[in-house]
Order: sequence, then structure tokens, then C-alpha cells
Amino acid sequence: MDNQRAAREFLTTRRAKITPERAGLPAGPRRRVPGLRRSEVAALADVSVEYYAKLERGNLAGASPAVLEAVARALRLDDAERAHLLHLARAADGSDALVRPRRRRTRDRWKPHPSLQWTLDAFTGGPAFVRNGRMDLLAGNRLADAFYADVHAGGNQANLAYFTFLDPAARRFYPDWDQAADVTVAILRTEAGRNPHDKELHDLVGELSTRSDSFRTRWGAHNVRHHGTGTKRFHHAAVGELTLAYEGLEMAAEPGLTLTVFAAEPGSASAGGLRLLAAWGATDATTEPRTGDRRHRPQAR
Repeated sequence: MDNQRAAREFLTTRRAKITPERAGLPAGPRRRVPGLRRSEVAALADVSVEYYAKLERGNLAGASPAVLEAVARALRLDDAERAHLLHLARAADGSDALVRPRRRRTRDRWKPHPSLQWTLDAFTGGPAFVRNGRMDLLAGNRLADAFYADVHAGGNQANLAYFTFLDPAARRFYPDWDQAADVTVAILRTEAGRNPHDKELHDLVGELSTRSDSFRTRWGAHNVRHHGTGTKRFHHAAVGELTLAYEGLEMAAEPGLTLTVFAAEPGSASAGGLRLLAAWGATDATTEPRTGDRRHRPQAR
């Protein structure tokens, strides 16, 4: 990833989102730019206009933590955006090599250790799976395999981003497709800031940008987010509508990987749908082997 370009576009898009009113400044007449002027951000961050202009050109190398924090406050960055700015600055300094997870060799294939698979299999009430920051599905319980049957069946390389933007089945699977697409790109953009040297992520973004206008537009917005908890709607081909809560947990033993568990409200129609899905997954002869057992697994970080 081009770190300087990413930093420039990130700061520019964040500045454009902050209105003078939100920043506590008078709007004034003849405002020609969306959001704040560079001079206004500089004043709020207590740095010179020249220095802030240098930062916004993407030259983050050497910026102190105090300055980055001041810029984050001036731009009203949320936790995910602030972390993204710090990751971009570390990459500019070259110091990210000390904090990013060590890359495995290309020929190495990640697979869940037995105790992790036992843990996943212990979740019997809902899909439970492990993904990396590129949104590759790496391991899961039987219900996760049944839940993501369309992803595995469509030649999507067991990748949720590929499925979302390049498989027509995604428009049915995600009733709120625009929201799902926004979240998917925000997760990938967050990962790109956290690990800008991931060639496989670079290749994935390149392919999606080439083949999907929807992805390319969202990628250019530079939105990032932490994807920890919430509720989503799905339409599964076998059991119909499902409204599921989710929890995403960072795996301390495997930096860069996330364990996600879906659950339905007890006694709801979606809870009944998950029971039907479990039965369907257990009996359907076309159900793929569990994600962690695939011969051609995507690589972990």
C-alpha cells in the first residue's frame, strides 16, 4: 500500500467531514471547501499551518504522538480512526515492523490447533468462525459452514469481501447490502493501515477495485471501523430470514485473527431458523467440509 497517499487521502477526507459548527467555529461567509480549512485544523491542533499542510500531504514520518493526538482531537476522530492514523504514522516511520504480527512464509498454511477447533465446535447455538483482517474464513463450526454455504459454493475463495462484491448471491444473503458493503470495506481499510505490507491484502484490494465500482468508490472514502458487536439481518437460501447478534473477539494467541460468534434472541423466529439450519447442515449432502479442514485454505496473517 502507498502509505503517503493513504495518509493524505485519509486526513483530507476526515477534514471534509467536520463542519465548523461541530468544531465550535463560526461558519463565516464564502466558505469554498467542505468541512474545515487547513488553517482551522492547524489552529485547533495548535500547530502551524505549514506543519499541518505537511502532514496532510501524507508526510507523517517524525510526527510525535502528542501532535498526532492533537490532530485526532481537532478532526474529531473516533477510536478506529485514531488507531488508523497512528498505524499510518508508524508505517511512515518504519516502526510498524516492531509491532505488526510476524508474517508466515508463503508455503505455510494456517490451520486451527485442536483446542481452538474444540472451542468452535462447543458453540452449538449459532455460527462461530475465525477470520483474518482480509476477511478470509479460516475455521468454523458446522453451523458456520452451513450459514456461509453460499460463500463456499460460489468459488469465492472463502473470502467474505470477495463474496460481498463479486458474487450476485450476496445481494440476497445481505438484505442490507449497502451496510454490509460499507462494513466490509471499512474492515479492509483498517487492516491496510494496521498491516500495509500484506501483499495478499494488496492483491485482494486491487482485484476488487478493478472488478467492482461499488468497492472502488467505498475504498476511496477511507472509512475505518472497529467491528466488535451489533445485530445484522441475513436471508439464507435454506431457512429464510435471520436476525442475529454478533460478538467479535480479538484472539490474543493469534494476533490479527478475530473469533466471531452469531446468536439469535431466545424464543425468536431466528432462533428457530438456526435450529433448522443446524439440521440442514447436518443432513445436506452438498455441505462442504468445515472451513478449517479445507485443502486449499486461505492463508492467515
